[in-house]
Amino acid sequence: MIRNTSRYTTPSTILVVEDEPTLATAIAQRITAEGWTARVASDGASAVQAASQIKPDLVIMDIMLPVMDGLEATKRIVAERPVPVLILTARDDEADKVTGLGAGADDYMTKPFSMRELIARCKALLRRVERAKVIAKNSENEKVLDFGSLVIDPAQRIVTLRGEQIHLTPTEFDLLATLARRPKSVLTREKLLEEVWDWVDASGTRTVDSHVKALRHKLGSQMIRTVHGVGYAFEPPEDQDQDQR
Repeated sequence: MIRNTSRYTTPSTILVVEDEPTLATAIAQRITAEGWTARVASDGASAVQAASQIKPDLVIMDIMLPVMDGLEATKRIVAERPVPVLILTARDDEADKVTGLGAGADDYMTKPFSMRELIARCKALLRRVERAKVIAKNSENEKVLDFGSLVIDPAQRIVTLRGEQIHLTPTEFDLLATLARRPKSVLTREKLLEEVWDWVDASGTRTVDSHVKALRHKLGSQMIRTVHGVGYAFEPPEDQDQDQR
C-alpha cells in the first residue's frame, strides 16, 4: 500500500517505509512540516515499487517489514538507483547495524528515537547528496591513490583490492577516501562526521564506528587503525605487505 501525504510539490521527496501506521503517520507529518514531500509504503515490496516510480531523494526504511524485509528492499532500491537510505531498527545489536549498512544503507537509528534527531539525520543525508556532487566534480582530476594491493580511484569512485573490485556504498567510499588521503594521520570521529556526513555535532559518532566496521569487513581488519578515545587512521597496505616479507 502506498499513499501520498503531501498536498504540494517540494524540492525533496522522502519515502517512509514503516508498517506501524501510527509511527508512519507521525514521521510523514513531521517530514511535511519541514517542507518536504512524504510518501509512505507499508511493506518492502511496495517500497521497491514506490522508489522505482517516484525516485525519492531519501528513503527511511524500517528493517522488520511484511512481504519483504527492509534489508532486501534496501538492496533492491540502491541497486536500481543510488539513493541515501536511513534504516530504522528496534534492535541495538551492532551486527544488525553493520548488516544494514552492508545492504546499502547510509545511516541507521535505533527505536525508540526522537523526531528531532530523525529530522537532523535526514537534513544531513540530503546535504550529503549535494556535497557528494561537489566532491565528485572536484575529484575529476584527482590522482589515483595507489597503495600497492589497494587502489582507490576518486574520479571513477572505484576501489580494487589485490586486483579485484570491491563494492562500497557511497558513504563507505567517501569515508575510505577521506582517511586514505591522509595515511597514518589520526582523524577524530567528529572530523569524519564533518567531512563525510556534513554533520556539525557529535551525535552520530556511533555511525562512524559502524561504517568503519563495515569497511573492515570488506577490506580487512588491519587497514583502518582505531585510536581509542580519539578516532581512526588509515594504514597503507603496502606497509603491511612489506612487513610480511
